[in-house]
Amino acid sequence: MKLNEIRDNSGARRAKMRISRGIGSGKGKTGGRGGKGQTARTGVAINGFEGGQMPLYRRLPKRGFTNIFALKFAEINLGRLQEAIKAGKIDAKKLINGEALVKAGLIRRERDGIRLLGKGELKEKVSLEVAGATKAAIAAVEKAGGAVKILLTEPAKEEKSKK
Repeated sequence: MKLNEIRDNSGARRAKMRISRGIGSGKGKTGGRGGKGQTARTGVAINGFEGGQMPLYRRLPKRGFTNIFALKFAEINLGRLQEAIKAGKIDAKKLINGEALVKAGLIRRERDGIRLLGKGELKEKVSLEVAGATKAAIAAVEKAGGAVKILLTEPAKEEKSKK
């Protein structure tokens, strides 16, 4: 076998259908578009149109909303943190914050803060500075002898309670 003899298996590639090339081609005259009218023309996008009947997406009720003020956190699990410490990407003796995690390549960007999640096991004594953490994550860090400092407090709740 030579490089110039390599071919696809027969039937692996289908020949392109040349439309609108005469009646004998099998796709001539209307070119597979049926008769006249709107759908025979180009530039027609009637997705969801049901011939005048109320479309499905308008028959169904609207539910929920998107909270534009919701904070987006960069999440990190304890297991990934332990792997990074083991690999030498993060120094466990220094303070671990968003900047250190970005520098180590564990997260791409800080976003609105770092949220520590409890999946995995932490064996090192570490000092963390995060925007939020789950109860399980805080318990696991404290069990290993470390400390978690929560930076983000919700001022909106405090203001409501004062009023």
